[in-house]
Amino acid sequence: MSRIGKLPISVPAGVKIDLSEANVVTVKGPKGELTQELNPDITVSLEGSTLSVIRPTDEKGHRALHGLYRSLLNNMVIGVSTGYRKELELVGVGYRASNTGQLLELSLGYTHNIFLQLPKEIVLETKSERNKSPLIILESADKQLLGQVCAKIRSFRKPEPYKGKGIRFVGEVIRRKSGKSAGK
Repeated sequence: MSRIGKLPISVPAGVKIDLSEANVVTVKGPKGELTQELNPDITVSLEGSTLSVIRPTDEKGHRALHGLYRSLLNNMVIGVSTGYRKELELVGVGYRASNTGQLLELSLGYTHNIFLQLPKEIVLETKSERNKSPLIILESADKQLLGQVCAKIRSFRKPEPYKGKGIRFVGEVIRRKSGKSAGK
């Protein structure tokens, strides 16, 4: 029994939900507009300021889709009303990050700099303060796209367990390993 799928989604003021097209939900808000295509078996109903997802039967596939689409729609509503924000920090000597518009330039100890063009849906900001690790701040209404871009940036230099150098999320704890044992 899907407990997540049964929960109603409260729609905040300023967010408009369009259910006019068959199997497509469009959510508009102050932070942007997102659309999601639904499985034809799952139905969505809007009563006042609550959105609910309804499944036709208790089959395993319908139960799985019920919780999935409820979570996706909830993420869309949160995204267009408040948005999502991720902060990445570069830990390592000489690691730098800078941006020109949507073009992110990373200097991560390789022989060349890495350039990454980000989608227009993501707001990019870099901070470099003296005696602090450089920060990459990403904001978007689309949670899935934001997570994908963060994973791509992180893949250029994952945090390693011996010195802790690499790109990591702010507040992330890296499990450290001890190096070679000194003597036997």
